[in-house]
Amino acid sequence: MDFEESHASWLGHHLSARSGERRGRLERGHLHAEKRFLQQVWWPLRGNLDQLHPEYEVPDWRGRSYFADFAWLPGYVKLIIEVKGYGPHVREMDRLKYCHELNRETFLYAMGYHVLSFAYDDVDQRPDVCLTLLRMVIARLQPVQEPAKRALFAEKELIRLAVHLDGEIRPKDVERHFTVDHKTAVRMLRKLCDKGWLHPCARGTGQRLVRYGLVRGMLEYLD
Repeated sequence: MDFEESHASWLGHHLSARSGERRGRLERGHLHAEKRFLQQVWWPLRGNLDQLHPEYEVPDWRGRSYFADFAWLPGYVKLIIEVKGYGPHVREMDRLKYCHELNRETFLYAMGYHVLSFAYDDVDQRPDVCLTLLRMVIARLQPVQEPAKRALFAEKELIRLAVHLDGEIRPKDVERHFTVDHKTAVRMLRKLCDKGWLHPCARGTGQRLVRYGLVRGMLEYLD
């Protein structure tokens, strides 16, 4: 099925499984922005809507019901996703609502949820940014189930570390992050150089290699 058919079937399934206010909340809450996120970001990344729940009910820190735009519950992680428009979440928000929103997100984190928020403008106009960030998060959360994939997981983690360090990484950074010796750190960095994801950066008159930089397009590595 294409997106439209899958979306209609998926939404119909969730509507049929609900009644009362929970069904009403889904009918009122799953509108253009939410569908746009699925079509522009989630579907291109995942190719399905499996284990994704719209207008998912969770309690807030006061014990009151709160409906998140989406919850992805594949069994090994609990991921809450919100699509936030500038108007209701910034321009029209007062101080008390702002405090409540932050408290709710902190409480959800304490309850074991990972909470992601995407701006509607990015979803609508710059979906590639949202897709890249979501890909990085999901890759980080997914378990490594096969031993053969552990090396690949380590390489992806090294790439993320380099991103965190503004695009340049030193052997000592790898040593600290992975708790490995210097030779192992250098070997890991050189392996990614051979694959074309890093390039050596020479510093000083002696052209001594002290760090490695990310090449352009490295985020595609996380696909």
